[in-house]
Amino acid sequence: MIDGTWEPGPAVRWEDAFLSGNGRHGAMVYGDPADDRVIVNHHALVRPNGSEGVRPPELADRLGRLQDALLAGEVTAAEEFGAGRPLVWVQPFHPAFQTRIRRDRAPDEEGAGYRREVDFGTGEVSASQGAWRSRVFVSRADDVVVQHVTGPGPDADVWLDHLLPGAPARLAVGRSTVLAADGARLALRVGYPDSERAYTGVTVVRVDGGTVSVAGDGVRVVGARALTLTTRVHRGAGSSGFGTLWSGLPDEEYAALLARHRPPHRAAYGRASLTLRDAAGERELPGSELLRRPESPALLERLFAAGRYHLLSASGSLPPRLTGLWTGDWDTAWSGAFTTNANLNLQISSAAATALPEVTEAHAALVHGQLDHWRDNARAIFGARGIVAPSHTDGESGHTRHFQRAYPLHLWTAGADWLLQPLVEHAEVTSGTPDRRLTGALVDVALFYEDFLTREDPEGRVAVVPSYSPENRPANASWGTVNATMDIAAARHALTTAAAHAPDHPSAAHWRALAARLPGYLVNEDGALAEWAWPGLEETYDHRHLSHLYPVWPLDEINPYDTPGEAAAAHRALELRGAENDSAHGHLHHALIAARLRDPARVARALEAVLGGDFFHDSLMSAHYPTRDVYNADAAHTLPSAVVESLVQSTPGRLVLLPALPARYPSGELRGVRTRFGAALDLSWSGTEATAVLRPTRDALVDLRTGDAFALTETRPGRPPAPLKLTAGVDRVLTLGPRRHTGP
Repeated sequence: MIDGTWEPGPAVRWEDAFLSGNGRHGAMVYGDPADDRVIVNHHALVRPNGSEGVRPPELADRLGRLQDALLAGEVTAAEEFGAGRPLVWVQPFHPAFQTRIRRDRAPDEEGAGYRREVDFGTGEVSASQGAWRSRVFVSRADDVVVQHVTGPGPDADVWLDHLLPGAPARLAVGRSTVLAADGARLALRVGYPDSERAYTGVTVVRVDGGTVSVAGDGVRVVGARALTLTTRVHRGAGSSGFGTLWSGLPDEEYAALLARHRPPHRAAYGRASLTLRDAAGERELPGSELLRRPESPALLERLFAAGRYHLLSASGSLPPRLTGLWTGDWDTAWSGAFTTNANLNLQISSAAATALPEVTEAHAALVHGQLDHWRDNARAIFGARGIVAPSHTDGESGHTRHFQRAYPLHLWTAGADWLLQPLVEHAEVTSGTPDRRLTGALVDVALFYEDFLTREDPEGRVAVVPSYSPENRPANASWGTVNATMDIAAARHALTTAAAHAPDHPSAAHWRALAARLPGYLVNEDGALAEWAWPGLEETYDHRHLSHLYPVWPLDEINPYDTPGEAAAAHRALELRGAENDSAHGHLHHALIAARLRDPARVARALEAVLGGDFFHDSLMSAHYPTRDVYNADAAHTLPSAVVESLVQSTPGRLVLLPALPARYPSGELRGVRTRFGAALDLSWSGTEATAVLRPTRDALVDLRTGDAFALTETRPGRPPAPLKLTAGVDRVLTLGPRRHTGP
């Protein structure tokens, strides 16, 4: 079995099309011998909808009155802060077009064996039946979609088809078809309605044998032995010269193009892997069959691999959108945006640990490319220096513009800290310290809080006001309120992190003092960590978001080792949290937090909800809701992170091995994990025995912890292990055995 997945028939729905991508271009492959369609995507394709120039609302002069009202107990006061503005969604992501090769099939092909597969290790999607074979990949070396078809005869029509589901009726479409000695050049220019913006797609068709003639919107190929198509998309304000785009396309054999692409893709994908030893008997099954066996270790193993493959393929010029890098429909849910208050961070959460710096670099490109807009948000809404991140972005604008009474997303101030945290983790994994650009952004967040946190509660502590916990509300108040737990955690983390990494900044001492004045977290009458640390606000437990557990994951501020009392309260909050509408991101966010709190049963239940809820298409891309409702990458991209967190956790000073291993996966191997103290780690386990091999790249002193069933074999019963002293370049092997319990 290849390191990938396969199906015994072509895709019927675009959601089931196999995926390839290089972080800029994406391809969705149906693999139909009669009508060989490849939907071409590009990260830059967003449809103008009037929001391009919308700036954040100028509300700063009203901020003081709002703060006074909320602190005085007016629980609906924030509903008027920005009221009257129309709801403006970001520009929606959409597909470009599909390349089509419609064949007159030979009679002897009917009934011949069919197979469609994707090789995660190369990014190549292939389909075959009889003498016909189609192979597609998106080149990392040449930034093109490449398709090679052998046995295409007897005759075939080739064209670029823009008529995909949901396409606006008033698209301005222009074409060009030019015959060449070895084939043809096809071009398609699409202008958006009511806009001067457009995008262009160009395809070079190389023909081996046969004849080519212009036919309809494309060309007619007769008697060819093979076809090679190379396709590229460009988005600009107006028409791009077809000749310029054609001249930039590589005109080479498929094998040469694949040979240049394969090494960088294979190197990135192959850095980490999961093997579950009980999976061997079902590894050869097609993905659609495995999906009908949610308890199969082979399913989890394949989804782990697919999740890393799709995450890598979707990350390049930008990180993954709600749909990754792919869609077959112009009508994408939630505009196919980057939703930053949960989804984006969840999707990229495995990047540092599973050695995909390409993903983190894509995220960094999005963040650093929008900092000027984030500064506009801070000034316009809060009258502050520094930066405030939006809850939605199309990848172009970082301005806050989304306001609804039920979703006052412009009140969310934790976003910059939340979005910078993956970059901090990447720095810890690699060099150990943030670079100058990241340090500057951390300082910007601290400057915002320095200006914003000017109000106090009756006891003289700093109050975060207005405050918003995405996307929930107290049971007895409106959405915008005071002291959301996520906001407190983000402010404290931002201020202390900036002070630690910019100790010479004139405000560093003030930031530390301001952080110390923030309120503590509140434990409510149910014994749970409250979502709002403000007296009188009542909980709304049944909700898909778990924003208030930000101190647990990813911050690790609350954990079972340093803050056991708060960890118990956080665990109680997790117990009481409902699944609301069964969103996939909610289940996997739950799993991540449960793993940090050392609860393997709860991790297992969260994984079971996703694996058994019919969330995955045959492509192994996922849906937002059960029964494959709404194409969405949250589950596909986040699942590897939930698995890793149940097996290995790290901070700059701590390693936790097997903290929350689900019982149904009693033996396996996780290779290539990167830790935040600068060591690579391979872990194998079977029953209550395990071995971890650490390969440090820098010296470190690490507190070692294990799950409840395990103990380091060299540790004396009843005593915690001494800190691990790691030396750069010197491997360290740790052997774990069953824990001997010395008390009740």
